[in-house]
Amino acid sequence: MAEGERLARAALARVVEPGDERVGRWLAELGPAAVWEALRARGPALPGVSAERWAGLLLRAERAEPERDLARIGELGGRFLCPGDREWPGQLADLGAAAPIGLWVRGPCSLRFVALRAVALVGARACTDYGAHVAAELATGLCERGWTVVSGAAFGIDGAAHRGALAVSGVTVAVLACGVDVSYPLAHRELLDRIARGGLLVAELAPGDHPTRGRFVQRNRVIAALTRGTVVVEAARRSGALATARYAAGLGRHLMAVPGPVTSGLSAGAHRLIRAEATLVSEAAEIVELVGEMGELAEPGPEPLVARDLLAPRAARVLDALPAEGTLPLTEIARGACTSEGEACARLGELCALGFVERVGEHWRLSPGSTRHARVVIARGHGGA
Repeated sequence: MAEGERLARAALARVVEPGDERVGRWLAELGPAAVWEALRARGPALPGVSAERWAGLLLRAERAEPERDLARIGELGGRFLCPGDREWPGQLADLGAAAPIGLWVRGPCSLRFVALRAVALVGARACTDYGAHVAAELATGLCERGWTVVSGAAFGIDGAAHRGALAVSGVTVAVLACGVDVSYPLAHRELLDRIARGGLLVAELAPGDHPTRGRFVQRNRVIAALTRGTVVVEAARRSGALATARYAAGLGRHLMAVPGPVTSGLSAGAHRLIRAEATLVSEAAEIVELVGEMGELAEPGPEPLVARDLLAPRAARVLDALPAEGTLPLTEIARGACTSEGEACARLGELCALGFVERVGEHWRLSPGSTRHARVVIARGHGGA
């Protein structure tokens, strides 16, 4: 990219709010250098903008110092990325006129490379212990499978996801609603420093800019566009994480949600997504099955077993013939199992050895300790009778 165009984009990043589609159309039609020159020269308003809005942009342009901002990001060991750069993620073009003007980045990784296999984990700031645990587990599982975890570095689910990734030395990307040199929230300063050392801090806002409510909302569109899919781990009905979900769905990305207790208001938003359009997921393997390459399938989990599930069919029929209470003679047991008395006697002997039944004179009954023995049978791998 020509140096003049990069300088113009750096200036516009200081002047324009993220996601401004009107400015995005100006960039497509006129180019960043022409748009910046119109603002710097205090020229007539460009098409489609009110006089008040143009006046506001001119006021901001008066204080824009792109050379200083570029020097600042260099001092931080970062860089300013523009469309067309080798490190620029091509999938951001899906945002159309709302695509970022440029991105300020800190960290050793290539944004384009790590975003090739990336999943967003988002959710409530005031999350429950359950939500934080699930977010960390999902992040850990994704990183162990070679995926990048993307989130917003906020309290709650975001922070848990970043920490889960860092715990296994995985790559995590924090997309910020402020400058990459601003620690927000302040309590996450150490976390942000750790991410910058091993992953990436990414922002549309120039260095030193602070977050606003609208910038948080617009930040979410970048999270959704960077990744192959978004997982809502825990969210109330009015959670900001649902905005990321809407962007993901609108961009054609995979949308997933984790179920929680139906009595928890912090799961209500996730449950609504599952009812409407999101895929229910509970582990990293299920996420990868959706967003990964063909053939990356989640292994089916083991079915829950009780000891009698391990019995051979003939032994199970004899066991079923015994009443829950009381005793029966051999003849009645054979009749109930629809087999011969000799076969029933043999199977009863096996069941007795395994602790399922016991003999009482000429009768048989279920062993009072059969539940306890069931655990022993499973643990020892017996039950072939």
